[in-house]
Amino acid sequence: MQKIVIFDMDGTLIDSKKDITISINYVRQKHYNAPPLSEDFIVKAINMEVRNLPKLFYDTQVYEEKDRELFEAHYEKQCIQNPYLYDGVKEMLETLHQNGVKLSVATNAPTKFAKEMLTHLQVAKLFDVIIGADKVSASKPDPSMLHFILNAYNFNHETDKAWMVGDNSKDMQSAKNAKIEALFAAWGFASSDVNFPFILTKPHEITSFVLDIKN
Repeated sequence: MQKIVIFDMDGTLIDSKKDITISINYVRQKHYNAPPLSEDFIVKAINMEVRNLPKLFYDTQVYEEKDRELFEAHYEKQCIQNPYLYDGVKEMLETLHQNGVKLSVATNAPTKFAKEMLTHLQVAKLFDVIIGADKVSASKPDPSMLHFILNAYNFNHETDKAWMVGDNSKDMQSAKNAKIEALFAAWGFASSDVNFPFILTKPHEITSFVLDIKN
């Protein structure tokens, strides 16, 4: 039996809100001469189940290409300035890896940023697949990224076990759509007001949860 754990990145493995905020505010200032938004506002906006981020961040109805290009150009250098792994994440990943658990990342962030950040934090080598929404037809909660990863492992729903670990409802719904179990990470960007079957408060709880499942 294969054991596969698929992780969201921002708010689950790493705290990246400072750099995301800096780059969003850079676009706001350069293109709109708008005042900066707070980290709390940006994190809450990103985690809303239904939202229009261009409207919330730039007061536009759609994500203008000029804003996307400027954000990505700025964030490419900014993204490795301040991110950090949540306490216990590296140890959890190493323990799972040492016990033969397959590890991958499915993030709505662009793949190049995910790989750059996880390499900078010295954990990229622990993952078999790191994929962002730019590599599939739709972002989470669509299951396309999860299907891509599961197919890479030749996942068999009858004999193998897989989990999606994430900090918002889109991660939980993507797991449901892919017909795998979901584990809610309540230590990161998560709202405290959630109701999911499996809510974990510390990264080490993932280790116990996964390794305790017997063949």
